[in-house]
Parts: sequence; C-alpha cells; structure tokens
Amino acid sequence: MNWMRPSHWMIVALGLAMWSRAGASESASSTLPTTSTNRASVTVVYDPAATEAFSANRAVVRKMVESGLMALTGKSTTEEAWRTLVLKNDVVGFKVTSGPGPVSGTRTSVVRALVESLIQSGFSPDRIIIWDKRMADLRNGGWPGLATDLGIRCEGSEESDWDPTKFYESPMPARLIAGDLEFGLKLKDGVGRRSHVTKLLTQKISKIITVAPVLSHNFTGVNGHLTGLALGSVDNSLRFAGEPDRLAEVIPEICALDDLMPKVVLGVSDALICQYRGEETTLLHYAKAFNELRFSRDLVALDSLAMADVESARAEQRSGTEKPRLTDLYANAELIEMGVANRDRIDIHRIP
Repeated sequence: MNWMRPSHWMIVALGLAMWSRAGASESASSTLPTTSTNRASVTVVYDPAATEAFSANRAVVRKMVESGLMALTGKSTTEEAWRTLVLKNDVVGFKVTSGPGPVSGTRTSVVRALVESLIQSGFSPDRIIIWDKRMADLRNGGWPGLATDLGIRCEGSEESDWDPTKFYESPMPARLIAGDLEFGLKLKDGVGRRSHVTKLLTQKISKIITVAPVLSHNFTGVNGHLTGLALGSVDNSLRFAGEPDRLAEVIPEICALDDLMPKVVLGVSDALICQYRGEETTLLHYAKAFNELRFSRDLVALDSLAMADVESARAEQRSGTEKPRLTDLYANAELIEMGVANRDRIDIHRIP
C-alpha cells in the first residue's frame, strides 16, 4: 500500500482551498465563502402574500428578491448588491430545476425577479442564460418563453454538447444513453468511466447562480442546489441513479470540478412552497406554502435547511412504514469544505 499517495478527498479539498484564495483578489466575489469561521449565513425573506393557492405573486416576489440581495450583501441598493456578485464582462447562468415542472420545480416568478433586477442594475441581457440539463424539461417549465420576454437565452446542457477535455472520472459501470458523449462506443478502454462537463459551463458561463426549489428527493433528501448542479452539468449520470450511498459521494465530487462550484456566486432557495413528498411529480396535497426566499453563498447550508423543512413536514404526516431519509451527502460536502451542513452553525437572518 502506498501510504504517501493522497486520497481523492484530500486532492479535492486542496483544490477548493486554492480556488477560494484565488478568488479573493477579484473585485466581485467569485467563490463561495471560506469555512475559516466554520459558520454559514443565510438571509431569509418572508412575506405571507408571496403566494395564493400555490401561485406566486410576481410583484411581492420582486420586492422579496430586492430585499434579500441587499440584506445578503450589506448594500443599500440592488445595483451595488449585484456589483459584489458579478462583473460587467461575466456571462451569468441561472441554474434552475425544470424537471418537476412549473409548480414543483423552480418557479419562473423567482428567476424573473432576479433577472429583471440584474438587468435594471445595468447588466447586459445578452450575457444572461437560464439553463438546466435538458431543453425538453425547460420547455415544459415555460423557461424559453420567459427568456424571450426578458431578452436573454435559455439553453440545455445536453444541447450545448459535452466537453471531451473536462470530466469527472469514476469506475462505476456505465449506463450510457443517447445524448452522452460516448454513447454508441464499445465499453472498453475506459469508455463509460467519465462524466463530461457541458460546454455551456466550460466555454460560455463564467458565473453561476443556482435557484432551487424545496422539493423532496428519494435518494438525496432534497432536489436542491448540489443535486441539481451536479447532475445537471454532466453526461453519463444515469450510472449513479438509484444508489443513495454512491450519490452521497459523487455529487460533492462533481460539484468540486473547476467549472461548477468555483463559479457559483449565489444560491437562492425558492421556498415559496415546500413539497415534501412526490419528488418530480407535482402532489400539492403533500405541499405547504412557506412564502420564503432564502439567499446565501453557501449552497450546502441552503440544502441543509431544505432537508430540515422536508423532514419536519413529513413528520407531521408520517405513515407507519415511512422512514426518515438519511444521506451523508451534505456531511460529505462539509467534509471537503464546500459549505456548512450542521444547522447549529448556520446563522439565519430573517426579513422582516
């Protein structure tokens, strides 16, 4: 046994530390916060009028977005707030969760408010992209129409093609499907061991803003920021599906790739509604209106809070055979210093 060889986790942790230090010199923050204080900060904006009958009130949501941005960044205007997050020459990609549809997935009203605010701060619309893995899902959620209304772009990872030079490698057996870069090749000489990153991230988008719903997930607890970012950014991901323990390891490792987490500048949890059962199927009888938006630079903390919401809501209607959804995913993400999962170390600042 070669004990001098560093583990993959150690390499990833070192890499994260290096990009965190490198980003400190930029005029706009380009990385998630370091864990030197071992705490995370989440700004929560609440308004009871944000939804009615599970439909969002766009005017209220816009005010909530502006309040959250200013409170998170400590700035007095949204223009100043955005300048701490992105630069004029950035290409900003809003990562949404479109698969569950317009009711249970990311809501267009939240992203509309964010994009309108960014454009009104002076940012060019032609440098903004709404994205997810598949255009079919994006169309189902109404995202191309929103993009047209705002004068921005809407693109899918698959349709943007995969970068053969940027990938996550794992010995997991391949289950290649149409759309994967290596689909159709014989499974030999390493074929199927790599999950390639979309060219959308390696060649176009320089800053990522994730907007994720509070939505249950059978294997990762919540279909949140980390799960959406990891699985939405690479091909050959079907080989990980259905294996909770494997996903708990793979998702943080994929997020740690150079073109993913290092580009994230903001996470927004769309907590207007919490659907605590049903996963990608809309089941509003398993949903609660929270009327909240949550803002943080720590995606792990946002997902950890969403996990607590889902489990708390499920506990109120626990069936006799249902068990709590346990996953090491978020603890693993904290282990490699990606953020804070321990809710005792998450500082929540509520508005109003």
